[in-house]
Amino acid sequence: MGEMDIANLVSHLIIYMVVLLLAISAHEAGHAWMSHKFGDDTAYMLGRVTLNPVSHTDPIGTLFIPILAFILGSMGGALGSIPLIGWGKPTPVNPRNWTNYKLANVMVSIAGVLANLILLAIGLALAKLLYLFAGFDPASILNRDANAVGIFVKNLMFLNLSLFVFNLLPFPPLDGSKILSTFLPESAMPILELLETYGFLILMLLIYIGVFGAIIYPFWIGLRYLVIAIY
Repeated sequence: MGEMDIANLVSHLIIYMVVLLLAISAHEAGHAWMSHKFGDDTAYMLGRVTLNPVSHTDPIGTLFIPILAFILGSMGGALGSIPLIGWGKPTPVNPRNWTNYKLANVMVSIAGVLANLILLAIGLALAKLLYLFAGFDPASILNRDANAVGIFVKNLMFLNLSLFVFNLLPFPPLDGSKILSTFLPESAMPILELLETYGFLILMLLIYIGVFGAIIYPFWIGLRYLVIAIY
């Protein structure tokens, strides 16, 4: 790998990590803010209602694994199949403080993905502004070799779309499973709790073998068409 390749890799990695930190911070801050609105100030008192990434960064899930996966993915080969994943420090909530448990459980769980949806919408708006005032076309936004601004906007859209879809999957420990638990009968709780015990390992396996890739792919294609359609 030559000096130019290394410089290109580092610049792409920096942009990727800036967007990832923003996306994860917004996601966790959304959980904290909504829990506070329903009467639980646990996360609020810990300073988690903020976009400051320092408050939400998990050294392994937010930094080490995403950086390693990005570098290995750029190098290709067998290790290049490691998925680009990342997560933040879990937002602490105390459901016993919620004023309306069932509604709060749904709203607090969905608040994180709604924050990612807002960032996705901002990315689409920026893409439109780049077209109107900077002469960008769809190819320059979606191209891997776009300039720094184009790469930032592309990552802002695709990373937040990925987090939105991924976290809505009804599988522990994702937000979708917490939403599902609100509507499941009590008899189903032991199964959900068992899945939660081994959920992370099973989830990583499903990601590695490409199950999540197959789920997210149609959404990526839809986003590409949407980006082109706004021009």
